[in-house]
Amino acid sequence: MTHADQHGAYGQPPEALVSFQAGTVQFSPLMPGAAALEACRPGSLASLIMLAPPGTLERRFALAQALLALAPGAPFQVLAPKDRGGSRLAAELRAFGCEVFETSKRHHRICAGTRPEALVDVDATLAEGGPRRIPPYDLWTQPGVFSWDRLDPGSALLMKHLPALSGHGADFGCGTGLLSRGVLTSGAVKSLLGLDIDRRAIEAARRNLEDPRVSLRWSDLRRPDASLTKFDFVVMNPPFHEGGTEERSLGRIFIERAATALRRGGRLWLTANRHLPYEGVLAPLFRSVTVVVEAEGYKVFEAVV
Repeated sequence: MTHADQHGAYGQPPEALVSFQAGTVQFSPLMPGAAALEACRPGSLASLIMLAPPGTLERRFALAQALLALAPGAPFQVLAPKDRGGSRLAAELRAFGCEVFETSKRHHRICAGTRPEALVDVDATLAEGGPRRIPPYDLWTQPGVFSWDRLDPGSALLMKHLPALSGHGADFGCGTGLLSRGVLTSGAVKSLLGLDIDRRAIEAARRNLEDPRVSLRWSDLRRPDASLTKFDFVVMNPPFHEGGTEERSLGRIFIERAATALRRGGRLWLTANRHLPYEGVLAPLFRSVTVVVEAEGYKVFEAVV
């Protein structure tokens, strides 16, 4: 039996499927302010409930971290939608040496078990899913971060058409810092604040943006923040998926935040998939909106407050 007394959660499973104990500590890297699983002392958790990530490398990495943090004999529940990794959960847990009991409910697979004394293949899994530097962009990144192993074509198009910016600016949803790195090539940029909801992205950006003009913040832009104000420019490639499902309201919220964060005359540079109807969101918030380029399935906008 375990003598650990801290209970953990990773993500937000549907309330109808699980119940958390009082004082449960959140460990999701997508929830600003949460604790970090990798900082947990091995064997320190008495239980853990996880909504497993959809990506294979990211999911197996999180499972390995969770099992290391659990005390031997401590119970766990891991679940995921069937079409987003749930059908693979039981096999992946058994590959780590776990005995699991699997059930299905509300389109989810739910695996329950206890942490075995000995774990199998954990070190290799942590290496496979951990932070890494990838060519040809020479950027630190990690599986699970947006566009972690490729250059996002929308960001590439924006970088190609971005002018030399100046003054104080922000990169909303900065990711690993690729777009910020392009912005910083202008010596007229005095400061750049990068914000992202993914702690792993922020940690990668710290390694990629070694520039005294840069500050980074693990932040959820869906929450109003009065400190975001009087910027000369904002650049962004806003997300439009959440949990693997298209969610267009995210882009609208990013645009609204940019409009309030910019000073009078400040400029928003935005890249987006062509099919997203952002013209209707931009028009009432900005004095002028220009489609700078439309190519390869993407649009680049310049909007002036």
